[in-house]
Amino acid sequence: MKFPIAEIRKCFPALHERDTVFFDNAAGAQVPRQVLDAVMQHLLLRNVQRGGPYRQSREVDETIARARKSVAAFVNARNPDEICFGMNATSFIRLVSQAIGQIMRRGGRKEIIVTDLDHDSNIATWLALRPDGAKIVWWRMRKDGRLHAEDLDALLSRKTRLVACTLASNCMGSTLDAAEVSKRAHAVGAEVFVDGVHYSPHGPIDVQALGCDYLVCSGYKAFAPHMGFLWGRKEALDVLPTFREDFIPDSAPFKFEVGTYVYENVAGMDAAVDYLEGLGTGRTRRARLVDAMISIRDYEASLSVELLKALNAIEGVTVYGISDPALVRLRTPTVSFNVEGIPSRRVAESLAGANIAIRDGNMYTPRLMKRLKQTDTARVSLVHYNTVEEIQRFAEALRRVRNGHAK
Repeated sequence: MKFPIAEIRKCFPALHERDTVFFDNAAGAQVPRQVLDAVMQHLLLRNVQRGGPYRQSREVDETIARARKSVAAFVNARNPDEICFGMNATSFIRLVSQAIGQIMRRGGRKEIIVTDLDHDSNIATWLALRPDGAKIVWWRMRKDGRLHAEDLDALLSRKTRLVACTLASNCMGSTLDAAEVSKRAHAVGAEVFVDGVHYSPHGPIDVQALGCDYLVCSGYKAFAPHMGFLWGRKEALDVLPTFREDFIPDSAPFKFEVGTYVYENVAGMDAAVDYLEGLGTGRTRRARLVDAMISIRDYEASLSVELLKALNAIEGVTVYGISDPALVRLRTPTVSFNVEGIPSRRVAESLAGANIAIRDGNMYTPRLMKRLKQTDTARVSLVHYNTVEEIQRFAEALRRVRNGHAK
């Protein structure tokens, strides 16, 4: 079936505000109307604390329980209690890393493998464990802009405690075969921590198929409000030491949800999963979600082809990572680039003047920038509500920026 892009765009109010082209989705996607409605209804009708005997409080409990089931279906968790809600992915990475640091201080495995492709939140949090005795081992990206699982063979050993990696680069869009990473890491008794933040709006996530031990996502990258969630194997989460008040059970998910998080945003995350489910077909909720995310992945592959062709056709543009349109299955439609002789900030500002929203900077990947021999780049990041026509508009505007500089 043809991807229903026209109907999809109608669901997102922001897409019709001043004719803006949103090509900065890796920093946060827009939200569909039903997500806005869910947040508003929560604040209007049940803006109370959970755990009370009255109706509105019970409704908050029900909202959170329903959202756990929704997110569990989204990532194919075995049990909704494997889903923990909080402020953002970074805070959950730090929470898990601190717990693992406490365990390491007792002895045992000390080596943690990190990559130079990841968002710094999935690097710095692990580097912070060096005072606890952690030894950091670097898994380097190859010149093709990708991590290759077979390169782990020379790094893994019986000393390895954990491998921290990403499903997709938030800077260059390169994807990773995390299932193969888990297979190799588990063979030596190590755990795997996966950053699923950037990949989450682009394709299906199946934590059981990935075989990882922990995974984090940020709802606001996947059409929900600002919030984050942690998935972990129940048996792995339950043994992690955490700070908690005495009245909080020492088991997942509650031990990782210390304090009051933003309930209305969790309601929005529940609605975002509902939105995605509505794009698919199938007998079960999980089947509908998988069908929807596969359709999104396939449609976005066509966007990636057009985007790469457009950038490759502009003189003076350098694309980092996978630039061959024939290899789009190895990336998301997220592309970092520079224009010869023009600072990335000037490129972004010039496009902003044409109502085209892109990002510039180090993309929170300073180590990757060193590998690219750059201090910063410009970045375009598309999702399933973007169109070929928007790519053409972006390319025309970028060409004018380039030609204006050349004069």
